[in-house]
Amino acid sequence: MDTFRELHRGGSPLLLPNAWDVGSAVAFVADGYPAIGTTSFGVAASAGYPDGGRASKAATAALVPLLCRLPVFVTADVEDGYSPDPGEAADFVAGLVEAGVAGINLEDSLDGHLVALEDAAAKIAAVRQRCPGVFINARVDNLWFKEDPTVDAVLVRARRYADAGADGIFVPGLANPAEIEPITGALELPVNVLPHPTLTVAELGGLGVRRVSSGSLPYRAAVDAAIASVAALRDGGTAPSATPYWDMQHRLESYAAALRPQVEGPAEGPE
Repeated sequence: MDTFRELHRGGSPLLLPNAWDVGSAVAFVADGYPAIGTTSFGVAASAGYPDGGRASKAATAALVPLLCRLPVFVTADVEDGYSPDPGEAADFVAGLVEAGVAGINLEDSLDGHLVALEDAAAKIAAVRQRCPGVFINARVDNLWFKEDPTVDAVLVRARRYADAGADGIFVPGLANPAEIEPITGALELPVNVLPHPTLTVAELGGLGVRRVSSGSLPYRAAVDAAIASVAALRDGGTAPSATPYWDMQHRLESYAAALRPQVEGPAEGPE
């Protein structure tokens, strides 16, 4: 099996589905993806919180070890590391690494605004020192929050994060092909984007993108589909098609069976 890093160096971009609970992750694994991520939006929303502001910390800490029982690589969205302190952020990531996580997303914003460049770089450096093997996908939020939203400003941050120990650069909001190539061409690290509204994953790959994360799209689409399925009944229609209950139940039974020996521990021998 390729390592998680090697998945970013293939002939086409790594398409990374982002799960928000065990059920969604199990479904993605059943569909053949070699790696899955978490989405802070979906994880926070499932717990009843809006995204951001470190709201997903407890839910992420509980969910990620469960996902790491799956036979795929797992990368976790940890917002800004859930602390202003680099050491505390590194401690949180270390706990996930101990559980088996292969990578993290670490963003350079809080509450919708960019943080100081050196503060973000210090967190990356702290995580790298504490967790030398984890794949650090450093998120650059200039375009996402429209603060200093230029290619040059993105590259200043991306290069500093690379120097601090990042393994990849995630630029949400990067959608203009005229901006994608100058960024991917200027960086040695693999560049990650969200799905493009008009470009395919292959076309993004042609522009130098090495990873496409689904982000919160699957969660939002699932909510839309849930509403539409019940609305069809309300409006006089018939039940829409869906994966049979027994198929989904079987997936979860298989997951639970694989998890059970690790949860219960070895049986005690005779005294």
